[in-house]
Amino acid sequence: MSLRKPAATDGPAVSALIAASPPLDANSAYCNLLQCTDFADSCAAAECDGALVGWVSGYRVPQSPETLFVWQVAIAASMRGHGLAGRMIEALLARPQQHGVTHVTTTITQDNRASWALFEGLARRWNAPIEKTARFEREPHFAGAHATEWQARLGPLPHLAAATQEGTLTA
Repeated sequence: MSLRKPAATDGPAVSALIAASPPLDANSAYCNLLQCTDFADSCAAAECDGALVGWVSGYRVPQSPETLFVWQVAIAASMRGHGLAGRMIEALLARPQQHGVTHVTTTITQDNRASWALFEGLARRWNAPIEKTARFEREPHFAGAHATEWQARLGPLPHLAAATQEGTLTA
């Protein structure tokens, strides 16, 4: 198993993995390609025996650069339940490009139990508080066509703050 930055050639495999991972929203192939290239520093790919088995997309929030927003997490069915998603997020946070990150945010629909379990588990493991607030609501933001997206904000992350201050955080 390798955890690495994505490459442009990962685009089709990312699209297929997301499509096979309901309830994730499918992005355009072009969007996934841009994530694999222009946003590679804040995305992670997991590969096993030449196959893409995990995907985490994210970005540093421009108005709040100490925050990493995790956009999507997709894990192949055969790899679920083994902690891969959490390891991928931690590997992503350990990269030098994420120096200065003190908070992780994401949005999750209320019924997405797997994502809630992932981020609540990370908050416990990191001994970090987690705040939950409605970010994009069903009616005003989605015209009733999508469930409310709840923001989970983890942080401050004590282990990252300490490693950043000591200069010991490595990829």
